[in-house]
Amino acid sequence: MEKLIKSVFWTLVLLAMLLGIPKFAGFVADVFSYASIDPDGSFAWIYVHHIVQTIIFIIIIAGLSRYKSFDFGLGWGNKAAGRKCVLLFMLFFSIYTVGAFSTVIMSGGFEHFTYPLTTNNIIGQMSFQLLMSGPSEELIFRAFAITTLSMFYKGRILGNKVSIANVIAAVIFALAHVRWSIIPFEISYSSFQLVYALVLGIFYGDCYEKSGSVYYPMIMHSFSNVVMVGVTIIASFLIS
Repeated sequence: MEKLIKSVFWTLVLLAMLLGIPKFAGFVADVFSYASIDPDGSFAWIYVHHIVQTIIFIIIIAGLSRYKSFDFGLGWGNKAAGRKCVLLFMLFFSIYTVGAFSTVIMSGGFEHFTYPLTTNNIIGQMSFQLLMSGPSEELIFRAFAITTLSMFYKGRILGNKVSIANVIAAVIFALAHVRWSIIPFEISYSSFQLVYALVLGIFYGDCYEKSGSVYYPMIMHSFSNVVMVGVTIIASFLIS
């Protein structure tokens, strides 16, 4: 019972960090004005947000790395396993993307961007997805989250195929896509986005554990975001 209470306590602490620090990064990003470089609000704020949260977690990881029990997968690890994960993911995600967009377009449910697709907005958004989304979020939700959670959760589920630490990290990753505020108290989310983030989070986490490196999930994450945003941009020009 004492071990269970300890595990739950530290899980709640990690939950607060994994959801609270990105929220704090949002407050920092709110301080700046981006009117001169991003008048439509398409990329600058989220760039700053991810830079701030990344810096904070780098500091935390650097401090914890002094202890031998922590390995955050900052090397290239098992390259064969990593390459296999990345290539298989790219193949299956590309197939999924074709199927998903075909279904959405044929059903008339395609949604355009809320901002104009100017050259500035496209370059800004695509560069963010390529350079910041994967590296920042995988450092946080895979390298940091899975590594720390695995200190308390050693088992595996789903036919011994997925670690409990991976599943918990993926659930928290999904919760990070919930928009919330305390004053005024508001919560909003997309059910599809939550499930989508949860499933992808498990795939990213599985690759992290198999390869022993966070770099391969970073590549997978950036690839999925670049493909999704890129295809949406192309479709927006083709569909009036």
